[in-house]
Amino acid sequence: MTKVDFYILPSADPSARLDFACKLTEKAWRMGHRIYLHCSDAAQRDDLDARLWAFKGESFVPHGPAESEPQGLIVLGLGDDCGQHQDLLVNLDLKVPVFAKQFARVAEVVVEDPTIRSAARESFRFYREQGYSLQDHRLQRL
Repeated sequence: MTKVDFYILPSADPSARLDFACKLTEKAWRMGHRIYLHCSDAAQRDDLDARLWAFKGESFVPHGPAESEPQGLIVLGLGDDCGQHQDLLVNLDLKVPVFAKQFARVAEVVVEDPTIRSAARESFRFYREQGYSLQDHRLQRL
């Protein structure tokens, strides 16, 4: 059964989600996980791509878009097809992707922005109704 972790950040800034996704991705990658970062649109994916290149000067997180790196260790994708990925899904969209159930773990990143918070509540209800194992992590600082 898929385990879903909600990371609740102490910020109202939507861009904090992308910064946290970079940190989470680096940590998971260093632990040997394959990560699929699901973005809401191409602009968000491009922003996340730029942040992954620059978020930490001393580290390198190998990643690429799903179109050119479909089986890569860290893939940034859109739409309803995540290919063969099934380890860790970092969902940055405001809705639960149709393929979420094929992953061992799902990370939902939440900030205090009303739109994002409301979408996260809907996602939490969906996951709970589907019987997923849920955990929330209220971070005190970024």
